[in-house]
Amino acid sequence: MGKLFIIIGILLVIIGLIWTFIGKLPGDIVIKKGNFTMYFPIVTSIVISIILSLLFFIFGRFR
Repeated sequence: MGKLFIIIGILLVIIGLIWTFIGKLPGDIVIKKGNFTMYFPIVTSIVISIILSLLFFIFGRFR
């Protein structure tokens, strides 16, 4: 169980580093009006959901 947490932690660090360089994906909604900016990461949320679903499916198969 401890190894699983270490692997998940390393994956999160790698994803965080990649996220820093990639930034916003096409399809994310940004609304800018004066001093106000609102950001809806719709496509980013879908991509993260798919990746997490695949990871949980893979880890579930090896249990």
